[in-house]
Amino acid sequence: MLASASPRRRQLLEQVTLPPDEIDPADVDETPRRGELPRPHAARLADEKAAAVAARHPGAFVLAADTVVAAGRRILPKAEAEDEARACLALLSGRRHRVFTGVALVGPDGRLRRRVVETIVTVKRLSPAEAATYLESGEWRGKAGGYAIQGLGAAFIRAVSGSYTNVVGLPVYEVVSLLAGAGYAPARRLR
Repeated sequence: MLASASPRRRQLLEQVTLPPDEIDPADVDETPRRGELPRPHAARLADEKAAAVAARHPGAFVLAADTVVAAGRRILPKAEAEDEARACLALLSGRRHRVFTGVALVGPDGRLRRRVVETIVTVKRLSPAEAATYLESGEWRGKAGGYAIQGLGAAFIRAVSGSYTNVVGLPVYEVVSLLAGAGYAPARRLR
C-alpha cells in the first residue's frame, strides 16, 4: 500500500519491480510547526501519513514519504503559484540546498520503521531568461522547492551529493532496505 498520490513515487517503485497493489493517499496537514526544522518536519509528516493509512488497512505493509526542500533552516513550499516558484528559484539560484525525504513503513505487525535521507543539490546561477523559461513551462507546479530534477529542471543542477531518487521524491535504495528489514517479500507486493 502506497500512502501517496505522487506519480513519481509510484514510478520509482515500479522501476525496481515493487509496484504498489493499492494507492491510498493520506490527508494530513503539511504545514510546518512553529520552529520546526526541515529534517524533523519530513520525518513527522512521513510518520503521520503512514499511521493514518495503516489505521485504514490493518495488517498491510504501508509505505509513506514526504520530501522537503530546505535552504538553510527554511522549508520551501510546494509551489502552487508562479510567484512562489519564482521566489524558490531566486533563493536556490547559484547555491546549494538540501532535500530531505522522510520514509515511514508500517508493517503488518503495526510497527513503524523510519528513515530520513538527505541529499545536497547545487543549482547553477540562473539568468532571468532561464528562470522565465522554466516558469513558463509550468513544471514547477506542486513541486517542493519549485523545481523538478527529473524534468527540465535537470538543466540547472550542477551537482548532486547523495541519492538522486531522493530528490525525485523517494530514496529507492533506502526504501528497498527498509522493506527487506521489515520482512517484506517482493512476491507479496505492497498492498
